[in-house]
Amino acid sequence: MATSSSPENRPARSRRRRGGRGGGRDSGGPRVDKRPLYARLDGVTFSEARTFRKRLSRASAPNAIHAIGEDIELARLRLEERRGNLPDITYPAGLPVSARRDDIAEAIEANQVVVIAGETGSGKTTQIPKICLELGRGMHGKIGHTQPRRLAARTVAERIAEELGEKIGGHVGYAIRFDDRVGRDTAVKLMTDGILLAEIQRDRLLLDYDTIIIDEAHERSLNIDFLLGYLKRLLPKRPDLKVIITSATIDPERFAEHFADADGKPAPIIEVSGRTYPVEIRYRPLHREEQVTRKNGQVETRVTDIDQIDGVVDACRELMREGDGDILVFFSGERDIREAAEAIEGQKWRGVEVLPLFGRLSNQEQHRVFGPHSQRRIVLATNIAETSLTVPGIHYVVDTGTARISRYSTRTKVQRLPVEPVSQASANQRSGRCGRVADGIAIRLYAEDDFLSRPEFTDPEIQRTNLASVILQMANLGLGDISAFPFVDSPDHKAIRDGIQLLDELGALEPAADAAKSADAPKGGSSESKGAPARTATDPRLTATGRELARIPVDPRLARMLVEAHTNGALKAVTVIVAALSLQDVRERPLEKQAQADQAHARFKDSTSDFLSYLKLWDHLQTKRRELSGNQFRKLCQREFLHYMRVREWQDLIRQLNQVVADMGWNWSAEGNEPSPDAIHQSLLVGLLSQIGVREGEGKEFTGPRNTKFLVHPASSLSKKPPRWVMAAEIVETSRTFARDAAQIQPQWVEKLAGHLLKHQYSEPHWSTKRGAAMAYQKSTLYGVPVVVDRAVPYHRVDPVAAREMFIRHALVDGEWTTHHRFFSENRDKLEEAAQLEDKARRRGIVVDDDTLYAFYDAKLPATATTAANFDRWWKKTSSKNPDLLDFDPAALVNPDSHDVSENAFPDMWRQGTLSFNLAYRFEPGAPDDGVTLHIPVPLLAGLTPEGFDWLVPGLRQELVESLIRTLPKVARRSVVPAPDFAARALNMMTPYARPLRESLADALRQLGGSGINAADFDVAKLPAHLRFNFATIDRRGDVTDQDRDLVALQKRRSGQVTNAVSKAAGTSEHEAVREWTADNLGAVPETVENTVDGQKVTAYPTLVATKNGVAVKVMPTEAQAKASLVTATLTMLLRDCPVQAKSMVKGLPLQQRVAVDSWPHGGSGGLVEDCRVAVVRDLMLANGGPVRDPEEYRKLRDAVKPKAPAQVRQLVVGLAAALPAYYRVASQLDEWSGPAIDDMKGQLEFMLPKGAVARHGWAHLRHLPRYLEAMEIRLKDMARDPDRDADLEDEVTEVREYLDARLEKLPEGRRRSSAVRDIGWQIQELRVSLFAQRLGTAHSVSPTRVRKAIDKLR
Repeated sequence: MATSSSPENRPARSRRRRGGRGGGRDSGGPRVDKRPLYARLDGVTFSEARTFRKRLSRASAPNAIHAIGEDIELARLRLEERRGNLPDITYPAGLPVSARRDDIAEAIEANQVVVIAGETGSGKTTQIPKICLELGRGMHGKIGHTQPRRLAARTVAERIAEELGEKIGGHVGYAIRFDDRVGRDTAVKLMTDGILLAEIQRDRLLLDYDTIIIDEAHERSLNIDFLLGYLKRLLPKRPDLKVIITSATIDPERFAEHFADADGKPAPIIEVSGRTYPVEIRYRPLHREEQVTRKNGQVETRVTDIDQIDGVVDACRELMREGDGDILVFFSGERDIREAAEAIEGQKWRGVEVLPLFGRLSNQEQHRVFGPHSQRRIVLATNIAETSLTVPGIHYVVDTGTARISRYSTRTKVQRLPVEPVSQASANQRSGRCGRVADGIAIRLYAEDDFLSRPEFTDPEIQRTNLASVILQMANLGLGDISAFPFVDSPDHKAIRDGIQLLDELGALEPAADAAKSADAPKGGSSESKGAPARTATDPRLTATGRELARIPVDPRLARMLVEAHTNGALKAVTVIVAALSLQDVRERPLEKQAQADQAHARFKDSTSDFLSYLKLWDHLQTKRRELSGNQFRKLCQREFLHYMRVREWQDLIRQLNQVVADMGWNWSAEGNEPSPDAIHQSLLVGLLSQIGVREGEGKEFTGPRNTKFLVHPASSLSKKPPRWVMAAEIVETSRTFARDAAQIQPQWVEKLAGHLLKHQYSEPHWSTKRGAAMAYQKSTLYGVPVVVDRAVPYHRVDPVAAREMFIRHALVDGEWTTHHRFFSENRDKLEEAAQLEDKARRRGIVVDDDTLYAFYDAKLPATATTAANFDRWWKKTSSKNPDLLDFDPAALVNPDSHDVSENAFPDMWRQGTLSFNLAYRFEPGAPDDGVTLHIPVPLLAGLTPEGFDWLVPGLRQELVESLIRTLPKVARRSVVPAPDFAARALNMMTPYARPLRESLADALRQLGGSGINAADFDVAKLPAHLRFNFATIDRRGDVTDQDRDLVALQKRRSGQVTNAVSKAAGTSEHEAVREWTADNLGAVPETVENTVDGQKVTAYPTLVATKNGVAVKVMPTEAQAKASLVTATLTMLLRDCPVQAKSMVKGLPLQQRVAVDSWPHGGSGGLVEDCRVAVVRDLMLANGGPVRDPEEYRKLRDAVKPKAPAQVRQLVVGLAAALPAYYRVASQLDEWSGPAIDDMKGQLEFMLPKGAVARHGWAHLRHLPRYLEAMEIRLKDMARDPDRDADLEDEVTEVREYLDARLEKLPEGRRRSSAVRDIGWQIQELRVSLFAQRLGTAHSVSPTRVRKAIDKLR
């Protein structure tokens, strides 16, 4: 069998070359007539005729034309030789198609398109090519015969060759993806429809064929529908081309109408019956009707549902009663098959073998159904047994009526596999499987009405799948508007839109604007694209990337991965992965050995990527392939649960892809180092941008594009610990939506690769002082998946106009900018000076508003001044020419009506004595410092007095007086209305600061006619905050450290800080602690020292301070603090120098008193003696002149106190010891009672004998303790006899105590513990004696009225 490179052709080619050169030298000779050569082209093949026409059109020299003529003659001889070598053609008599061959031949001869409808077994697939050969077809071009599957193409070619008595590669050959057995003389070429599609890329007119047979057209796959549409367009251009459509008896009229001629006449249909037997159809719906009689005698029908598995078991039982024969049961999926197998095996039927049959089974398990057997078989199959293969020996069929139909969701963009009712045609196909060997019975597990209501045919694949690959090829072929393409059934416009969208995602299509430009100004390219209209929504134009994708024979997504891998230097690894994704998984999981298979495959798993698992598996296979022989390698695959044939296909596809990329100029062997996993995954990601997902929270569910929710498939190595971001080779909806073949990714990769697809949203524009620019938060989503969330981006890139406005308002007007420009700082100073007028006057509108300032800058700044950086560049050039361009005019910042804000009305300084304090003003109601604030350096705080601050500043005094009048009680306020008038008149009569404001105001109002108005009637607490001075302490830097409207409260809160500050200011006036005070260490302590604080003279007060280590000199801020510290220090030194023996103080006491002393509740006898010692030493110190400031005077004081202390301590202890037995007696009685009276007496005991009672109360009060205790005992006795009287008397005491408490609430906290308050407490004890034990008498006259008068005198 000669080929195009055989030696017999070489002389012709050499003569042609010589003729060409000779023609060049003899170009001036006579012209040669080419018409006879054109006429002889009808004797060569169509493809050779096209080549000769091109050569003749270019040739002009006689020698060249003569050489072409010789080549034409050789081609004619080859065609005649092939025609003469055709074998004898015979037809098997047993095939139904043989009986109709004359009718078929006549139809083919008379029509360009013929539809042949024949049932399975009619012989149409093998005999029609032979009929065409007999008609002389296959000579000028091959008879192209397509099959939907590679296995069918190979086996049909072998069967036809066998019937012709030839070997494959002669007159009959085949071409499939990994095998090409076509020779030069091949007349019948079997191939998959994908191969024919690929040939269209290089042979648009299909001149290599004179006849095309589209077999199994009823399957309506995507490739078949595209071929049917393409052929319909092609036929008018190729009137010599015959097209034969063979189909099962499923809607052949649709094909006939599709190929109707110009007059609308459909193509002829020839029907060929199959070798079938009658099939009985039985309907057994999965519900049972029962007649139920109710109690009232009424009969009703109750419908009970039957489980599908139970229905299958019942159907099998029914069919087994009919006779011998195998049963084929159709299910929708693997899970149903497993459950049914378990249920049927549980029936323990004798002589019955159960076999599963579905696509994921290993090759060996699938072939078990074809093996010989002696028992009855029940084959449980998916719809794979409906059309893809024929199970032999089937007598009975059970049809559950459902199947998993692959459907593309235009909403979620996910390929779904829902379980749906099958169409009538599919149901008939299923029932027809039992009429091949004998009469059959088919049981349908649904009602006949259900069958009749179902669609007649299954939707073609083109209406339920993504059309990206079809659109890519159509665009590459320049077939124009997709919606106008003559599909048998036009796809939904949404599916077309989604296919174009996917190609846009892959970067395969030009944007509409770019396509329009390229159409208007074409530069080279094919003639079909020149002058073409601009791209429309359904008429795409390919980019350079798109043209590369069209050349790679895999899914567009996978092809895009290879293109990106070439860029990333990862082509070798990605080619392996792409080939794996294009084929069925080579890893097998036999039902009975799933655990062993999983264990064998576990070593290839990668915890972050299923794609890397393919690489590990490939490396393992390549290593073993080099080490082992072919037979050993096959056994290795079997041991490791790897499908040997699929491994071979994997290897073949990689070789094919390598050849393709080599033809494109790519070279994966020259890439150098191994690519990183990131480079591999980024290459894969570019093809899977619409199949990513992000996991939110701690669950395992991912949110994918268009809000799709999915899980990583359990078979994935990522399913147990899923990452935050994943991509998946496919997202399929079965029982749930699963992502298969997943890998971890980074969102940064998505942003980088999907920049043209991201949708950006910008929110919360805000000013950033740090960046000196307006910023906004960017949210970028890819089909709804958030890729970028809350990223701060410069706003001027989004909206430069708004960014410029924000720059002016925030940076220049509001001053939120860190810069060293002179105009900026000077303008801020001018604004602050002007703003102080508003704070003083407490009204807005004095200073021009922000809009005026904005207009000033807006008129002077260019449009490019959107950020601080852009402004700086502009100002650097502008300021050199006009430095005063942006300076404010101070006069223009203030409105003319601000003359009433004078220095006299709102002074900036406040003087008290010799000290001056700064005043600050703020107009912001609700702010802590709203109103007038006096700034006080911390060392000066203690010396400040409240006098004068109640008058406030002159500018606010009118409002202050008006507000004070409004705080008067209603009765008094009626006489001084209207308040503004009386306030103005009263102010004219008052002398500021001479007396307290409230007293002066009360006098003035009384003179003006106000009745019953006293100073105490004004309620200062009701005044607005800004009408009371705010006192703020400041540190050395002038920063406020604390503030309060109450000066005394601030002084108390900051007393410790004030003391430290004064100490620091005093400097050398202080001295560290010494154990003994002498003239050489501390010396005499002066009463005052003067220091300078913030330029002002401040008087401080040195004093002695007692410490753990002795005594030290400290400086106090006030004289009172200094005196108190001096008393404490002197007393502490005396207590150290005047000890007493506690035992000798209690020695000789009567036993009862000694026990009572030892039980003293505050430290026993030692505590009582110490309490007495403190009281005695203190009293002796005060009696001898009090505390001293000179060490010599202290020695004299000590010598006077020390000798007298022990005797007086003994005297106190003896006096108290006499009263203590009665104290314990009363206390024990009180513990036995409860109630208000008991609580009152317990409080009485706590008052009289607290901790440190002797030092606190003194002997002058405690000497009456026995009488008070006796009175309490009398009260206890009388209370038992007359409790009502006791309650009445207690109420009198309670009223006095509450009156005292109310008075104390109004006193400063420091005066609530004064000696006067303690004396009133003892008066209340005398009042108790007079009420509860009058016969004991009192120390002085006492009554509730007298006590209240004493309380009123408290100040």
